[in-house]
Amino acid sequence: MHAQQVIQTKALSKSYFIGGEQIDVLHEISLSVSRGEYVAIMGHSGAGKSTLLNIIGCLDNPTRGNYLFNAESVANFSPARLADIRNKDIGFVFQNFNLLPKLDVAANVELPLIYANIPARKRGAMVEKTLRRFGIWDRRSHKPSEISGGQKQRVAIARAVVKNPSLILADEPTGNLDSYTTQEILGVFHDLHHEGNTIITITHEDDVASRAQRLVRLVDGRIDV
Repeated sequence: MHAQQVIQTKALSKSYFIGGEQIDVLHEISLSVSRGEYVAIMGHSGAGKSTLLNIIGCLDNPTRGNYLFNAESVANFSPARLADIRNKDIGFVFQNFNLLPKLDVAANVELPLIYANIPARKRGAMVEKTLRRFGIWDRRSHKPSEISGGQKQRVAIARAVVKNPSLILADEPTGNLDSYTTQEILGVFHDLHHEGNTIITITHEDDVASRAQRLVRLVDGRIDV
């Protein structure tokens, strides 16, 4: 019996029109990711990695082809349903952390729970559990400007996983970190995968890609097979 597929794209293509000219970014991408897999999508700048991640994350739509999320066609989802999926089912981790500077660590991690309409009485316990898990509970009252890059990325990962999403998407998650902190954060992703989380990360770094279970290479908007 096959593992349940969280992600399935079928002949996915994406084009943009700039100044009347058609720019083809993705070409006929067919990709499946099963529950519990850890997949790295690797390619040079301009290969289409971020565009593919945005479509998988329900932040953008393909021009052609079909995308199934948890075996349902995303094309059939209403804007409200797409927002619900982004809020509850997908955790995003970004290269530049995307933490809100005026909020402390605990409030940043709590944000997705607020968007997901989780009652306040539950939110505090969920935030504490997640911050303790990533070793940053003692930084809960600090603002992002008061913590290190590695701690910022731990906060960003905590924010991504606090609602226990079915998919974690990481966009160059170690791009702004030094080599020591990179290994530390890759260890966090290893642990998340070991716990059964489904992870897709995009990277152009060999050492980051090598830690994943499976590598998908994108070359000029196509999967290199």
